[in-house]
Amino acid sequence: MIKIKNIGVATTGGDASGMNACLRAVVRTAIYYDRKVFGIKRGFKGMIEGDIEEMDLSSVSGIVNRGGTILKTIRAPEFKDIKNQQRAVNNLKKFNIDGLIIIGGNGSLIAGNILYSRWKIPVINIPASIDNDICFTDYTIGFDTAVNTALEAIDKIRDTATSHDRIFVVEVMGRNNGQIALEVALSSGAEAVLIPEIKFDLNKICDRLVEGHKRGKKSSIIVVAEGAARGTDVAKFIERKTKIEVRVSVLGYIQRGGAPTSFSRALALRMGNIAVELLIAGKYGKMVGIDGNKIIAVDIKKVLRYEKRINLRDYKLINILSI
Repeated sequence: MIKIKNIGVATTGGDASGMNACLRAVVRTAIYYDRKVFGIKRGFKGMIEGDIEEMDLSSVSGIVNRGGTILKTIRAPEFKDIKNQQRAVNNLKKFNIDGLIIIGGNGSLIAGNILYSRWKIPVINIPASIDNDICFTDYTIGFDTAVNTALEAIDKIRDTATSHDRIFVVEVMGRNNGQIALEVALSSGAEAVLIPEIKFDLNKICDRLVEGHKRGKKSSIIVVAEGAARGTDVAKFIERKTKIEVRVSVLGYIQRGGAPTSFSRALALRMGNIAVELLIAGKYGKMVGIDGNKIIAVDIKKVLRYEKRINLRDYKLINILSI
């Protein structure tokens, strides 16, 4: 077992509210255990270029409530090149970093596995993604904040939809999965949700909307994950089919930013703390997750073998409650 004296930490891939809270926990836990911490700026790109500096207690002061990441993040497809991996490893060695904590999504897990399996770097991954699309953890850092941001917007849109007897199509983030759309649709009382995982029939949705309108329903909300369809296309189809006025709202990147919710912060702080303790204990090649109320550690290789599935029960429940 390698004695971990110097810990590197990076935020990688898409940003997620709570990353800063997680950084705070990593830095302060490491210093509590008398370890040095080095922040790697701009994710794997900064690792390749050697953009690394030591962090202290003041480095993470006043950031627990801030969205985004003070270390910055940028996607780095060049990390796939083994020569760039070697450069990254050389830079870690240059700063005497003997353990690495990576805060990010699926791409970060793949890179973490490469660094651990191929280059023998002690690695711990922390799942941070607004999409909540990572297996063996009930929640990822940032998901709860993204959902609540979208929910707040839809609650306001519902007021306008009711005032004008309109249908609103609200497009939320989720290119490859519908976790955000599903959670938001359920919580907002949406009349329908379109997600990439399930084939949908707009004709049937239109029939339900017309039926509801005849019963005197004053508003209808359709939540669309961006990977399922374009909100504008859905709106045009519904308006043409139902002859009811339809408006579109694309929430876009507002779901990534903003102050993290209490849940996102607490989750991030707990995960950051455990990640450092795992490194110090010599338990490498793990991803930190949450199962119920318990923080767990799972082999990165095991996580990568599975794809997280949506909750079909929730999908059915949305349809039941929208009658």
